[in-house]
Amino acid sequence: MRRNHGTLNGQLARVISELGHTDRLVVTDAGLPVPPGVERVDLAVRENLPRFLDLLDAVLAEVAVEGVLMSQEIKQHSPEMLAEIEARFTGVEIRFVPHTEFKRSTGEARAAVRSGEFTPYANVLLTAGVVY
Repeated sequence: MRRNHGTLNGQLARVISELGHTDRLVVTDAGLPVPPGVERVDLAVRENLPRFLDLLDAVLAEVAVEGVLMSQEIKQHSPEMLAEIEARFTGVEIRFVPHTEFKRSTGEARAAVRSGEFTPYANVLLTAGVVY
């Protein structure tokens, strides 16, 4: 058993360990389609389990992030969720694009980590940074 209390899910722990500088990882709500060829780490159990923010926090505890891409539609449809996400990325640029472009961009991700979140547009595409 792991000594530290990091990610317990074996597939997610492996994906995080394999990330290199500028690799991309998408953390998704329950409905975002995962493009063919992108590894799916499906943690969704039922509606809102796990919550997107809990999953994002678990990922951020282990991944250095230098860039964030989001759908601009979150501004109108889920402003409370957007505020919570933005609070987690002080000092990191968040770029917004139309949702159709966001979905295309996920095709470049090493993996997609799916939550059970039912809040519209609760998705982020993270660009991994370095810790040195």
